[in-house]
Amino acid sequence: MRHLIFAALLCLASGAQATDISFTTEEYPPYSYRQGDQYFGIGVEQIQELMKDASLPYSMEMMPWARAYATAQTQSWHCVFATAHIAERDGLFKWVEPLLVDRNILVSRRGAGIKVANLEEAKRYTIGTQRGDYTAGLLKEKGFPKVDLAADFNITLKKLLSERIELMPMSQNVYTDLRKQGTPIDEVVLFSEQKLGIACHKDVDDETIGKMQKALDKLIADGRQDKIFVKYGMPPNR
Repeated sequence: MRHLIFAALLCLASGAQATDISFTTEEYPPYSYRQGDQYFGIGVEQIQELMKDASLPYSMEMMPWARAYATAQTQSWHCVFATAHIAERDGLFKWVEPLLVDRNILVSRRGAGIKVANLEEAKRYTIGTQRGDYTAGLLKEKGFPKVDLAADFNITLKKLLSERIELMPMSQNVYTDLRKQGTPIDEVVLFSEQKLGIACHKDVDDETIGKMQKALDKLIADGRQDKIFVKYGMPPNR
């Protein structure tokens, strides 16, 4: 059975119990990852804090990104994080944001000798990413002709390191974390900058979304969001 993290069940002011919100995400350190049967990460801790502040019951599950995203799109009272808020997704969900503002870069395997001045030059190479990830859509939109799709981030990274692909997009913070761990990768060129947040099924009522947004706004205003980033060795979210 997949690990679930449950908040304590709390009652609304009216005395009626709130519907549990089910959060889905992928394993993508330092934003979300598992150690044994527990979940950690910048995104995970923000969800834990804001849901506690909002007094809302929830559960959380990690799975491949395409499944996590599809679950939130098709199942009531499900939300997926951290999701890039791009134009084509705007009307598909209700949004709570930002969990982070992400600078996405293209990286290569160290020693590959890939040097490009811009994205146009990068189109010569085979790029790998994850099905359902917003970077897959951006690669298509930007006209990259050779795109390799995998089930999740870790598979894409393994392909890069084993020379099955030549480049892959990833968060600047994830890149920094992987480099600290000794992963042999190099930054090649800036790919995109995006606001990422919580994308919820449209059946989640506006009052609940409002409570979540208010709690996230508080998390940002009182400095706890920045402290979470620093805790995981990342610069404050700006």
